Amino acid sequence: MAEREQAGSVASGDPIVGSAVYPVGSRVNERGHLEVAGCDTVELAAELGTPAYIYAEDDIRGRARAYREAFERRSDDFEILFASKSLPCTAAYRLFAEEGLSVDVASGGELHMALRAGFDPDRIHMHGNNKSDEEILFAARSGIRHLILDSFDEIERCERLLDEPRRVLIRVTPGIKPSTHDYVQTGQLDSKFGFGLEDGLAARAIERVLASDNLELVGLHAHIGSQIFELEPYTLAIRALGELAGDWCKVVNVGGGLGVAYMAEDEPPSIDAYVDVKVRGIAEVFGDGVRILIEPGRSLVANAGVTAYRVGTVKEIPGIRTYVAVDGGMSDNMRPMLYGSRYEALVADRAAAQPDTLVTVAGMHCESGDILVRDAMLAEPAVGDVLVTPATGAYGYAMASNYNGVPRPPVVFCRDGEARVVVRRETYDDLTSRDV
Repeated sequence: MAEREQAGSVASGDPIVGSAVYPVGSRVNERGHLEVAGCDTVELAAELGTPAYIYAEDDIRGRARAYREAFERRSDDFEILFASKSLPCTAAYRLFAEEGLSVDVASGGELHMALRAGFDPDRIHMHGNNKSDEEILFAARSGIRHLILDSFDEIERCERLLDEPRRVLIRVTPGIKPSTHDYVQTGQLDSKFGFGLEDGLAARAIERVLASDNLELVGLHAHIGSQIFELEPYTLAIRALGELAGDWCKVVNVGGGLGVAYMAEDEPPSIDAYVDVKVRGIAEVFGDGVRILIEPGRSLVANAGVTAYRVGTVKEIPGIRTYVAVDGGMSDNMRPMLYGSRYEALVADRAAAQPDTLVTVAGMHCESGDILVRDAMLAEPAVGDVLVTPATGAYGYAMASNYNGVPRPPVVFCRDGEARVVVRRETYDDLTSRDV
């Protein structure tokens, strides 16, 4: 992946400025347009409409293989679980199944999609801090590999509902707070997820499950958060899990969380370094005979995707700000409003042009907070331009809504110059299709 240039324009055919945040292989084509996986994004916008989620399929596959190869160099007993909440569409599930990954699901709906996409139930692992009776029974009848237990109430529900032993992991909150947004920290003691280590609840949960006739405890799980750039907290989490393990512990799931580049200055660890820390940590604390599980999501799909919009309004408030309004916003990318997430932006029609205008990219929804990019340098934006935000491959589609009655965008997979719609754009009729 080419390094990002800090300033200036690029010639046609060169890698796109900001290639660290764009899909691998993105470039400025001979027409001066942004090209992703051989597909002209301006042409795609004209053909398929906007907004649209556009993915480079080979980029996603390449990241999955990078994880697998990093493990194969270090371990012969591992499992890579696609954290499907990051991109829960059937085509993504199917792609990762083809690449030999397993999957974690956090609801009955995600389980349904994983099964429909062809995942072997033995490669499905189910999370959730409030699984319903129906979801527990669905998982059991489907024959999934692991339920990850999250509370004493859930232990009671499983014992009441299950009629034969099921393999389970205990989710532990190890008391580790990494440097990331508060809303995506999950490993600190004060968390809605899992059993605390410091307060002794994890040890009590282990005792309870070991005494159960219908629950077979085989391992531990810890996930400390998302969009993490520091690797040391993972080592601390693994050591914390080691305090709880006994002879029954044959599986250790050390979660996901590897950060990605959303902005030019972001420098997340490599997949190889991330895997190395986790494999070495497990070896040092648990020794041999333990199967290592990880759960990447964002780092598999975020930088493989961009979102294309159409500019509808350019509004200059003299001496204050210039707003560039696009035909999407918080209904297709909630992360800036939810987490204060920052993104870059590019006029795809003039992708090689020098950015010369400071603007705020605004959505079209009836909320003052519907701002996609607070300060973006664009190349003289105009009504009708196609504007692209990179690094939107994770959680954009997953969190999309119909706010203001806006149909959700399509998902498009691109490969070798060919584009295929894997999730169609919603219609107005879809908005009323569930009415009774």
